[in-house]
Amino acid sequence: MPDEVKLDKSEFVKEDSRQLRGTIADELAEEELDHFSKDNAGLLKHHGLYQQDNRDARKQKNPDGTRRDKAFMFMVRTRIPGGRVPADALLAELDLCERYGNQTLRITSRQGLQLHGIIKDNLQQTIREINQTQLTTFGACGDIERNVMCCPAPLRHNPVHDQLQQTADEIAEELKPRTTAYSEIWIEDNEGNRQDVSEFTPVDEPVYGTRYLPRKFKSGVALPEDNCVDILTYDLGLLGIVESGNLVGYNVFVGGGQGVTPSAAKTFPAIAQKMAFIGVDEAVDVARALVCVFRDHGNRSDRKTARLKYLLAGWGMERLKGTVEEYLGRPMAEPHPAEVTGVEDHLGWCAQGDGRDFLGIYIENGRIQDTETVRTKSALKRIVESYRMPTRMTAQQNILLCDIEPSQRDEIDRILADHGVAPAEECSQIRRLSMACPALPTCGLSITESERMMPEILDQLETELSRHELSDERITIHTTGCPNGCARPYSPDIGLVGKTAGKYTVFLGGNSLGTRLAFNFQDLVPYAEIIPTLVPVLSYFRDDRLQGESFGDFCDRKGRDDLVARLESVRGAE
Repeated sequence: MPDEVKLDKSEFVKEDSRQLRGTIADELAEEELDHFSKDNAGLLKHHGLYQQDNRDARKQKNPDGTRRDKAFMFMVRTRIPGGRVPADALLAELDLCERYGNQTLRITSRQGLQLHGIIKDNLQQTIREINQTQLTTFGACGDIERNVMCCPAPLRHNPVHDQLQQTADEIAEELKPRTTAYSEIWIEDNEGNRQDVSEFTPVDEPVYGTRYLPRKFKSGVALPEDNCVDILTYDLGLLGIVESGNLVGYNVFVGGGQGVTPSAAKTFPAIAQKMAFIGVDEAVDVARALVCVFRDHGNRSDRKTARLKYLLAGWGMERLKGTVEEYLGRPMAEPHPAEVTGVEDHLGWCAQGDGRDFLGIYIENGRIQDTETVRTKSALKRIVESYRMPTRMTAQQNILLCDIEPSQRDEIDRILADHGVAPAEECSQIRRLSMACPALPTCGLSITESERMMPEILDQLETELSRHELSDERITIHTTGCPNGCARPYSPDIGLVGKTAGKYTVFLGGNSLGTRLAFNFQDLVPYAEIIPTLVPVLSYFRDDRLQGESFGDFCDRKGRDDLVARLESVRGAE
């Protein structure tokens, strides 16, 4: 890197961290501290931890009227390539959320699991118990390869699906950090946790070097007919090409990403672009080469533009592909014409292909919990304890129960019904396809509500869709409490993005396939005005759609100006 480039402070923190150790172990041992220093909090992300505070508690005051100190807590994220979670591991996480967390377990939009509300004193025990189930939090966050996504459907005796999962596993293994910091700090005995520089023995980091990546890197593997893991929103997407029933290779898509910084016009969401076609046995080498190109040429002076999509925007595809080929040591073939054509949500009862079934259960916003009316957490615990089936997490924040014998179906249905868990067939299309980020009160970046307001938004939308005779339409809606895009709000039919307190930007014109960005339809819409803003567009869609046209395609065809004119004419007539 040229000497004149001014590095972001985080680069020095990583470089001086002794391979992600920092002084985490020392601060972990300080019982009087309920949080970590800023630099260590940044390093903790690589270990799968986010330092947060209860933002609802910020509004409270001490008895003398003074402002309360922050109520620090941690989110603990488990890294699970392809979302595959054994029965014992799921039960352990459900137990941990009750003993140490906020009584809930959350499925992420990238097939992971998150524990919320863990206090510092319980961090080490929580991480140890997760690792005892053969899962890990290491590599779930930070400036490294994140969780590698793959279609979770357990289609047995299906060699194509097996190869997709194998590719995801191999990429995850190749691109995991080699540092031993994680095991030393969280797994080994306490005597080995207090580290001095003299005790530090570095290991080779062949992919990441001393500074790791400029920012995070996300990858996913899918098939054209089922882009259920939304690969075009990631830095690297591999689209499997099947001929005569055999997986012959992958189309390589690069440069997707959802994060945006509102105050920086230079930031933007992006859909990944097709770069090349590669053989199945080339996937790991290409993934590694691309990550290394990003490592060496990504922006390390400005984290706002330190993603692969900005390198692609500045270089263009020809230069990026040529540079990847240089690192790879060979040319890559031109892309196959295949594109994404479909998406499955994998909900309801489905055949695995081996005489057994799997059951996809809708989890509202991915939050596994018990409420007064729906006791999803208790139902899952009872079923998994009884039948010990493996489970898989979906990119839509739902769960699949696998390897179910036909004779077990009725009892499982009864348990779910007794706990108030409705079958997928009773959920509306828009609810099944909805998604929201956690936002308040746990996320430090959130500007306004997301998960907590989503159920009411869906209730109102269901009413309006029914009134317009559109209940059967496949409409996707994703909501986030800020523009960072964790629930992928810039590519569905409808995106709601928190802009300021209680106000949202409404995006329209994406699609359920994840192949097109939505456009900014209305900005700074108050929460109470979201549904009134959407209703005129829904009625317009009902009255003026083409045969078989989806809502997102309709909005894209009409364009922003046309839809705004429709909205204004309706408001003017009121």
